[in-house]
Amino acid sequence: MQDNLQVNMDEFLPLRDVVFNTLRQAILTGELKPGERLMEIHLADRLGVSRTPIREAIRKLELEGLVTMIPRKGAEVAQITEKSMNDVLEVRRALDALCVELACDRITEEELERLKEACDSFAQAVRTKDVKKIAQADVSLHDIIVQATGNQRLIQLVNNLSEQMYRYRFEYIKDFRQHEKLVEEHRIIYDSIVRKDKETAAQAARMHIDNQKRAIIRQIRLEGK
Repeated sequence: MQDNLQVNMDEFLPLRDVVFNTLRQAILTGELKPGERLMEIHLADRLGVSRTPIREAIRKLELEGLVTMIPRKGAEVAQITEKSMNDVLEVRRALDALCVELACDRITEEELERLKEACDSFAQAVRTKDVKKIAQADVSLHDIIVQATGNQRLIQLVNNLSEQMYRYRFEYIKDFRQHEKLVEEHRIIYDSIVRKDKETAAQAARMHIDNQKRAIIRQIRLEGK
């Protein structure tokens, strides 16, 4: 168990939701690692809560696919597998291509300016070598494109996938060799949207996901050795 696992209290949320969000974030960012056992007593002690909200959180995390129940062993953080990654990235690849195509037509000048700033912020985050900052900057950049589509159903679909994507994105970003490539891919997508070049934008969005997929597979196989 990581020593820095802490419950982040929110006065507006019930305790069970606070515990759920804390454990969920720890899994998504890799603080709780794939295959790590989630022992109720230990987690309750670490977070300073009773076992009841821990048990409820683990049950909800299992429904999200972030926790696996193992017979005679109990709960553990779900493994990142090539199959689970492929399932998520296949859908996200198609949705991202659609998002940039729609953004070419619908993005406002204000959103374009924010997108340019997000590209610059991502490049700055890369220089910090802080994986959390880089992942957050990446999410913020893509969120601007998604919102620019103006399609609420599409936004909802992407948001439903975004938390699962965060876990794979984190694996990708841990590979520091990929950072400059990510910066360049974001620039190509931005420039294509500025020019309203749907074909290049969609191609760049698909390539962006394909490159992530290859890098994550390398990471999964490396960690599996």
